[in-house]
Amino acid sequence: METLQLSRRLPIGAEIVEGGVHFRVWAPIAQTMEVVMEGSAFQEAEQSPQFFALEREEKGYFSGLISHAQEGSLYRFRIDGKEPFYPDPASRYQPKGPHGPSQVIDHKKFKWTDQHWKGVQLEGRVIYEMHIGTFTHQGTWTSAKRELLELADLGITVIEMMPVNEFPGRFGWGYDGVNIFAPTHLYGETDELRSFIDHAHALGIAVILDVVYNHFGPDGNYLSKFSPHYFTHKHVTEWGDAINFDGPDSEEVRAFYIANAGYWIEEYHFDGLRLDATQSIFDDSTPHILSEISKQVRQSAPNRHTYIIAENESQLTKHVHPIEEGGYGLDGLWNDDFHHTALVRLTGRNEAYYTDYLGTPQEFISAIKYGYLYQGQWYRWHEKKRGTPSLHLNPSAFINFIQNHDQVANSAHGFRIQQITDPGNFRAMTALMLLAPGTPLLFQGQEFGASTPFYYFADHNEELAELIFQGRREYFKQFASIATPEIQASLPVPADEETFLKCKLNFTERESHSQTYALHRDLLRIRRHDPVFNTPRLGGVDGAVLSPDAFVLRYFGDYEDVRLVIVNFGVDFILSPSPEPLLASPEGTDWELLWSSENSRYGGGGTPPVSTDNHWRILGHATLVLIPKKAEPAHA
Repeated sequence: METLQLSRRLPIGAEIVEGGVHFRVWAPIAQTMEVVMEGSAFQEAEQSPQFFALEREEKGYFSGLISHAQEGSLYRFRIDGKEPFYPDPASRYQPKGPHGPSQVIDHKKFKWTDQHWKGVQLEGRVIYEMHIGTFTHQGTWTSAKRELLELADLGITVIEMMPVNEFPGRFGWGYDGVNIFAPTHLYGETDELRSFIDHAHALGIAVILDVVYNHFGPDGNYLSKFSPHYFTHKHVTEWGDAINFDGPDSEEVRAFYIANAGYWIEEYHFDGLRLDATQSIFDDSTPHILSEISKQVRQSAPNRHTYIIAENESQLTKHVHPIEEGGYGLDGLWNDDFHHTALVRLTGRNEAYYTDYLGTPQEFISAIKYGYLYQGQWYRWHEKKRGTPSLHLNPSAFINFIQNHDQVANSAHGFRIQQITDPGNFRAMTALMLLAPGTPLLFQGQEFGASTPFYYFADHNEELAELIFQGRREYFKQFASIATPEIQASLPVPADEETFLKCKLNFTERESHSQTYALHRDLLRIRRHDPVFNTPRLGGVDGAVLSPDAFVLRYFGDYEDVRLVIVNFGVDFILSPSPEPLLASPEGTDWELLWSSENSRYGGGGTPPVSTDNHWRILGHATLVLIPKKAEPAHA
């Protein structure tokens, strides 16, 4: 074996180079390191392992070139001459799961056709959250690829793919992944993921990847065998010790994660990242690891627009402030506040983490105008202040949703939102979200009112599976309604394969639920083509409360190009008098109905005239969109 020092694309892992495969691994606690070659994934019979010593470098790295290793070669590492052998911490593929050997992957073999793709555009973002394992019956990248044309036709412009790095078992959400460089073998070959993204780009759809940089799963994580400094006792997360971004030997841990962020952008052409639970990514050093990740993503795609969004329970807006102003340079923030006030309004429940929301008209107006509702006020559920100011941010920085993977699963029985509210208000809330200046996110199947649930599911060994189920039941006890013995006894078992299989979408519902599908299609068409709704900007909307259940939003375009959105989650009422200036049409015009959630096309009951000379009829359980038209001349 040769030990030449070769130029590498990434600091760690196995890379095909001229003359063989170059291996590099960080293991500062090891005295010796060997690559254990176990044959090839393309061979039917396993070969006897062969051992090749790596040369020790500075900072605890070991590296070397193995001339007869090639694409498809299976390998592990032997540390200090001892068994067992361990998979590569930076494995590019685990064909037999996280406990098996790693495989050498040739990323250059795939022939991309997206050379002219420019990435995620600022305007017109509509995000679609997708779990590959349940999106289609087959649960593969190839089967999901066949549905991309339908999503493009609907108006989806960004797919947010739930984590796909390797995880143990036959099914799972992906947030308990353990090989952060390896797309899971459960969904197909690595080039099938590349093909999915290449086809999405051809259809005008960007794809961003949900990554977990705050913890590892409880099974199959061998990082501590190579170095205990991947983790730190200085910070603690709800999953245990935090990732070490600011302690001893953190420089190489940071390099590991920064390389991972760039890897997904360069080798798979992802258009950005969604960062999971950033409140549990701790870093007291400067620069912050999130700003380093942001820089790496931009540098990895110099000729296309990238998109990085964060989930952050603390609601810290510095995530989207420019790096040069002390921020992290990200683009968007998940807005749980919008979801929580929406769910309280639609269901009447404000228990557990919904405690601090009432679902009032003013909450919706403020969420539409300013993003977060909590920007530093006292938050009873956390028993402390929550959030930082966001009044200055463009509303498109906030990702609004009324469904996502967490929130659907947290309904105990995986209910979709239309199953726990009335049809009229479901349509009205859908319209409010899709026409709001914030960036809308749809959870897979939401567009056609999927009846299939979305549970929490995770396939683990029996002992761990029981602990996870117990933890799930304890988590649900914060909800008074779910804490009852009746509901606790009926909770789905995460490790049960039926729990997973029941979550797979049924695309025949696009036809059987055609009214809901038409609702989403028409609203996205308005959002895409209407000159006022398709250009969200700071200060571009104002609102006023009309009743305890109703409010009006006025959207401002150029000059006198305006739109009026009236939302009423209560019963019909007559508004007279109407001393609210936002209701006044531009001079020389009258209001004309542009769109109604009560159109029979969507299953609605019809829309009577809204505005007359002397009063307004505010339709119940509905959202109406009005547009000014030139007034008819008065007759003598």
